[in-house]
Amino acid sequence: MTINVLLADDQAMVRSGLRLILENQPDIGVVAEATDGVEAVELARRLRPDVCLVDIRMPRLDGIEVTRALAGPGVVHPLRVVVVTTFDLDEYVYGALRGGAVGFVLKDAGPALLVEAVRAASVGDALISPAVTLRLLRHVTAGGAPTRGSRRQPVRPLSERELEVVRAIATGRTNQEIGAELFISLSTVKSHVSGIQTKLGLRNRVEIAAWAWENGVVRGG
Repeated sequence: MTINVLLADDQAMVRSGLRLILENQPDIGVVAEATDGVEAVELARRLRPDVCLVDIRMPRLDGIEVTRALAGPGVVHPLRVVVVTTFDLDEYVYGALRGGAVGFVLKDAGPALLVEAVRAASVGDALISPAVTLRLLRHVTAGGAPTRGSRRQPVRPLSERELEVVRAIATGRTNQEIGAELFISLSTVKSHVSGIQTKLGLRNRVEIAAWAWENGVVRGG
């Protein structure tokens, strides 16, 4: 099955480059391009793509506002939004996390990571550029802006295995990498992630990562 993607970026050359990278993959197709935030929201709501790749700085509505409109806490049927940007400032990461994004990828991270982020988002997984995960989520513990999961305590204690999965998520590991690292199957990893989300009352692994850094489950190194 083809993963349908909406591209939202105000620069034509950037959209062309992203389209070229994505459509070079046999399982990904670009269904529409938006040149500003308002158009991105309208197209996304009408076409319901599998994944929306959204730039941060766009006219009329920026990427954070687009993310909130398509995937925010009040959205009944949220879409999967991956924020793609050249800017890795803390405020953008916090805004993307609070807005409901399931991924945050820097444009200079390379084509492979971009493709991986799209595939991850399409199956309900999430991916953040490792540089963003390690540098900016760690900054949360130094008094950064809170995310939706800030200081949230589990409704039931996390098991030691679940804490291992949380730590792996917080350091940018994919489900496949977690499975290999902990010697467990992919389905078991997904089961743990689902259980962790339920216990923490969080929506996705991006918020799990933020929670881990905010609550000292993972410490910088």
